Order: sequence, then C-alpha cells, then structure tokens
Amino acid sequence: MAELHSDSVIDVATSSNFRQLRTRNIHLDLDVNFSTKTITGSQKITFDVLQDDVQEVLLDVHETLVLSGVTMIPSGQKLNFAIRPFTGYGSTLSIKLPVDVLKGGELCLLINFVAGNGPGIVWLDPPQTAGKKKPYLYTQGQAVLNRSFFPCQDTPAVKSPYSANVKVPSGFTAVMSASSSSRNDDGRFHFSLNQPIPSYLVALAVGDLVSAGIGPRSLVWAEPCMLEAAKAEFDGEVEKFLSTGEQLFGPYQWKRYDLLIMPPSFPFGGMENPCLTFVTPCIVAGDKSLTDVVIHEISHSWFGNLVTNANWSEFWLNEGFTMFAQRRIAETLFGRPKMCLEAATGQALLKQHMETTGMDHPLNKLRVVIEPGVDPDDTYNETPYEKGFACVSYLQMLAGSTQKFDDFLKAYIAKFQFKSVVAEDMFDFYLDYFPQLREHLRLQNIAEGEGFEFQRWLHAPGWPPYTPDLSAGHELINPPEAFCKNIMKQDPSSWPDIEEWTVYQVLHFLDKLFEVDGLPAERLQQLGKAYPRISAAKNAEVRFRWCKLVAKNNHQEAFPDIRDFLHSQGKQKYTKPMYQVLVEGSKISRQLAVDVFQETSNMLHINVRNYVMEILQNEGLEYNV
Repeated sequence: MAELHSDSVIDVATSSNFRQLRTRNIHLDLDVNFSTKTITGSQKITFDVLQDDVQEVLLDVHETLVLSGVTMIPSGQKLNFAIRPFTGYGSTLSIKLPVDVLKGGELCLLINFVAGNGPGIVWLDPPQTAGKKKPYLYTQGQAVLNRSFFPCQDTPAVKSPYSANVKVPSGFTAVMSASSSSRNDDGRFHFSLNQPIPSYLVALAVGDLVSAGIGPRSLVWAEPCMLEAAKAEFDGEVEKFLSTGEQLFGPYQWKRYDLLIMPPSFPFGGMENPCLTFVTPCIVAGDKSLTDVVIHEISHSWFGNLVTNANWSEFWLNEGFTMFAQRRIAETLFGRPKMCLEAATGQALLKQHMETTGMDHPLNKLRVVIEPGVDPDDTYNETPYEKGFACVSYLQMLAGSTQKFDDFLKAYIAKFQFKSVVAEDMFDFYLDYFPQLREHLRLQNIAEGEGFEFQRWLHAPGWPPYTPDLSAGHELINPPEAFCKNIMKQDPSSWPDIEEWTVYQVLHFLDKLFEVDGLPAERLQQLGKAYPRISAAKNAEVRFRWCKLVAKNNHQEAFPDIRDFLHSQGKQKYTKPMYQVLVEGSKISRQLAVDVFQETSNMLHINVRNYVMEILQNEGLEYNV
C-alpha cells in the first residue's frame, strides 16, 4: 500500500518512539484486588523494529502506575528502566536496550507493574453502583487514559491485537473488549481480540455482572437488578442495527457485539469498546426511545474502531463519520423525516455550544490544534460530532447521490480498515474515487475551488460552510415549534395532544422552549400538569430538559424533580449543564446546587465531581464533601 499522510503525522499526546518500534501484540496477566484497589499485572509486549540502531524503548505510562521490572524475552535479561516527566496527564517509561536492535527484527519485553487509582481506572464503591451491594471496576481508555492501566504506545496511530488473563475475587465477573472469552474452573477469565486496535480501546470491567441474549451475536451485561429491563430494551434491536450497518458500510469485522449497562455514575453516554460497548443506564428508558445511542456506538464499529483517527486533532474523522453513519442507519430503518428531526436536534446542540464559546473559538475547528502538554480530553465538545456530520454530508452532496456516497463509504472502509488516517488520506481517496471532481479541480488549475474548500472545513472555526437539507423533517418539526411560539398566548385548554409525538419532537419542543426568556413559573406549572409525559418522564433526555426549564425559570414547586434527577445518574452530559443553570438562577436554586452536590458527590465520577466543584467555586459557593 502506498504511503499515507498519517505515516508521518505527529502525535503530541504520546512520548513513545512508535516510529522506531511499533507494537505488534500485547498480552496482559491481571489480578484485580478490590481491597487494595489495585491491579497487579504483567505485560508481554512484542514490537516490530522499524529503524536501525534503536537503543531504547519509550512507552507511555502514568505517575500512578508502579513499575517493578522489565525483562527481555526470550533471553531473560533484566533491563534498566527509568521514568521521565512528560505532561500533566502522563510520563515516559524509558527502557534501555543492551544492544542496538536492527530494522526488520522483533523485540519482546515482559513488564511487571501495579495499576492503582489512575485516571483510566475507576473503582466504584457499592453506593455508586445500581445494586448497592458490591464494588465495581471499569477502565476508560479514550483519549489518553490507558497509560495509567498498562504501559503502551498510547496513540491511535498504533494498532495491535491483544489477549488477557484476568483473576478476580470470588463472586465477581470480568468482561473485556474482546471477541473471544472463556472462564476456567478456578475463576480466571481469558480474553482475546485478533483484530488490531489502538490502545485506547482495550477495556476491562469487573463487577456483579450477569448476561442475557438479545440477538444471534449479542449479549447484554448488567448488574442483576438491571438485567430484565435492559434485555427488554434491547432484545432484537441490536441485530437490526448491525445488519443495516453491514448493508451500508460492509462486513462487521468484530465477531460479537455485546452491551454492558454501566452503573449510574458512568459519566458518558457510551464508549465504543470493540465487541463490548459500555453504555449509560440512562438509555434504558422503558420504551426503546433512546436506542439511537446504541446505533451511534455500533457505527463506531466501522468509523473509529475499524478506520481510526491517527491523532486526536483528527477526532472529527471518528465522530463526524460516525454521526453520519448513525443517521444513515436511522434513515434506512425509520425514514428520512425522523432522521432529519434528530439531526436538527444535533444542530441545535452545536448552535448552543458555539454561541456559548463564541463562533471563532479555536476549538470550533474540525482539525483542532492540540499543543504539547494539552490533554486531548480538554478539547472535547460538540464540534467534531455535528460539524463533522455536516462535512460528511457535504461530501455526500458533492458525490451527487446517496447511493454513490454509500458505495464510497464501503470503499473507504475496505481501503483503510485496521489503519489510522488523517483528513488528507480521506480527501485524497475521495477525489480518487470521484475522478470527475478531481478533474474539475485540474481544469480550474487550483488546489481547491468553490465547493471543494476542504482546507476551509479543516481550519476555519465557526458554523459549518454547508449544512444538509433537513426539510423532510418539517412535518415533525413544525408542530412542536408552533406550540412553542403560541404557548404564552394559548389557554392550556387549547394546547395540543402530544401523546403521538415522537420523543425527538418532545425534545425539540423543550429545546425551543428553553430559548424563551421570562417564562412564568405558573405557565411551567400548567405545562407539567397538562403533560405528565414531560414532567413525570422516565426518559433521561426529557427529564434533563424539563429540569433545565424548571431551574432557569425558578419553578420552585418542581425543584424536587431536579434533586431526583441528579440523584438518579451522574452522566457528564447532563450533570455539568444542570449545575450551570442552577448556579445562574435564584438564591434558592443556587442553594439547591450546593445541597444536591453534597448529597451526591460520592457517586460521581472524579472528573464530573471536579467539573461541578469548579462550577460552584466560580460562583463563590461553599460546599462540604
């Protein structure tokens, strides 16, 4: 294969010398101890040598990772190693080699370590779980956190297969992001994944876990108290999404697709760990209305896991293509109007983000400039998702038809599967696939003409230069927008019946209502009484928006709804903005923020806890936790 642009790309988030040595395979032996909150591990890591005269191995580690020895295999020679400072989110493990290693050869090392309370390893006490009886462990590798789990070349530019043996205490079950798994009579678990993945996708969870079948190649895993509801939510759904994805994007390469319903303190909507997606329990709504989160994570099976951004500046390649893929699956299954309504909701989120940060904010570029020392996680926002979706939609428009672009996506996946790319690799292949577009550029004798402004997409902040036509969704969008415009004028007796609305119509209505200033608490009281589907919703997305309205408009009668919602989950997407609205409100709502944080801080993920503390501190609010 010809050299890719990504073959020479710089990744400032890794200190590993991955251009000299590239990980070929990883095997982990892990012993999980809940009493000490440690994972004692040994790692056999094999490298392909890419350059001559390599004198040391440099790997990414973290200050919480304790190294106890490095041995060369098969000679058994003990090697000298040292830990060097790198950034605030990681350190460098330097391993001196006894002889220069030659290009084309192989190098194999055994590294002993103990992982503890690093940022990529989350130890949950029983109160932070759904069952409240046993502790729980899970790892979160994205973006640069698995260096606190095991020494690695922690860059998405490097992919390798892996295997693991995991010992856990009696009464606990281990699961990993692997296509094959087994369990010995002594309680040891064995996992393997033969397909190459970047280090951030190696994931482990240990807890009081049980499973149920939900499809021919899918299980749902959950704590016992959640299993029945989770099975009912996803039974038959996952296979429908998988098979539609295969029709659109090509074969599913990962053998299994299981779901792990995480404890309520899990801070994310989902994490696309191969073969085993970690998902928030918030999507178990009881009516299958939030299953599009699973469609999104399934779409990562092609875009992100199979074809991966080569560094975190290119995160939009993972998320923009995945948003597009999610909506193509949804459009195929549910029709274009529903897909357009969901996409309009995404555009509204992007608009809110950009208006809050400022259109010209540097993080509102597709290709984010990540300076050395900046944690890639600190650049996370809506832009790579929704502006990325707009860019991929733009490429679809240039292609001339939906079918032509679907065919391109299949070819793109086939071309770059199990590889890591940058935008130039994708754009070059796109123009090769559509030679008439490249010919247009040649005839214009310019690098990019109007309609082909790829560099503008990558480097200009602000609103996307193109957004797709979502007019097919107007039949669903118009009723909630008309209701929102007239809610202050109409008597509640003449308000519309919303029982037949889709959940995204309800969400769109609440988003628009949140934009209205000066909504009287009395009107919200009437709204809540008229529509228990909103005020008493089990759907977390609806509850979140209702609680924001209650806080913004100081509807104190419904403040218990806010307390109940923040007690029920710790998802970052909900928790941060909910507290932000509370502290911007009345004296009573500000006190509510302090009280609820003091009541729930011990159930929150450490990162979410820190975000909330920052919000309270910025407002001069005192708390005790």
